[in-house]
Amino acid sequence: MWKWEAEGQPKAVIAIVHNAYEHHRRYAWLIQKLRNGGFHVVTTDLPGHGSESGRKIHDEPFESYIDHVKKMIDIALHDNLPLFVLGHGLGATIVMHILQREKLECAGFIFSSPWLSMKHQPSKFSGVLTKLSSSMKLNHDITIELLTRNTDMYIEFQNDRDYSSVVVTSWYREMHSMMKSIMYHEESIYDTPILVHTGEEDKITDISYAKRWLLKQQLSEFHYKEWKRLYHDLYQEPEREEVYLYIESFMNNILRSLGYIV
Repeated sequence: MWKWEAEGQPKAVIAIVHNAYEHHRRYAWLIQKLRNGGFHVVTTDLPGHGSESGRKIHDEPFESYIDHVKKMIDIALHDNLPLFVLGHGLGATIVMHILQREKLECAGFIFSSPWLSMKHQPSKFSGVLTKLSSSMKLNHDITIELLTRNTDMYIEFQNDRDYSSVVVTSWYREMHSMMKSIMYHEESIYDTPILVHTGEEDKITDISYAKRWLLKQQLSEFHYKEWKRLYHDLYQEPEREEVYLYIESFMNNILRSLGYIV
C-alpha cells in the first residue's frame, strides 16, 4: 500500500483501484493533481500486478483482488476524513462487485471506463474460449494505441516492463463471470453518490453497459459523463486536465453537501 498526503490541509481521502494488467505508477499525474487539490491519496498494486509481483501471466483468483481492495479501503478510512473510491477499468468492476455484497463507509464513488462488456477480445481465441484448457495462455493484446490518443504516453508505456496483458483462460472466464453477475444483479446497491464516466471512442469496452448499469441503480445522486473523442484511459488522454476538474467538482459538491467547507 502507498499513501501520498495532500498539499496543505486535507479535505478528504481518495483510494485508487487501477485497471487490469497495469500498476499504480501509471496514475502519477492524477495522484499529484489530487494532492494539489487537497486530497490524501491511497493506492496499491492489485495481486499479481506491479514490479513487486514479478508476474508476466495473470492467473490470480478474483477473490484475491476483492480482499486486497477492501484492505486498502480499511486503511484509507483510518484518517477519519471523507473517503472517495476511484476505480478505473477492471478496478471499477471490482468495486462495483463489492458494492453488491456490502456497504462501504464512503462519501462517494467514481467509476471510469468500467469493464462490463468487452469490445476488444483476444482475437485468436474469442470464438472458442469455453472449449479451451483453463491453463492455456491468452494475450488480450491491449496496446497503448487502444488505450489513449496521447502520443506522449507511447514511449513511456512501451518501456514499461510491468505491464502485461497475458492471462490464462480461467482468469478470462472469471472476469466475464464477474461482469455478468454485475449486469444481471437484480437488487440495487445501497444509496450512495456515484459518478460514471466513459470515453466516446473507447476501444476496449462497450460503454453502453456502464450507462445501463448506472440507470438500474436506485440512487438519489448519480452522474454520467461520456467524453467526446476520448479513448479508454481518461486520465492519460490529452484532455485529462478537463477530466480531472470534472471529478474534483463532483467530490467538492459532495463534501459541501456533507457540511464541509471546500
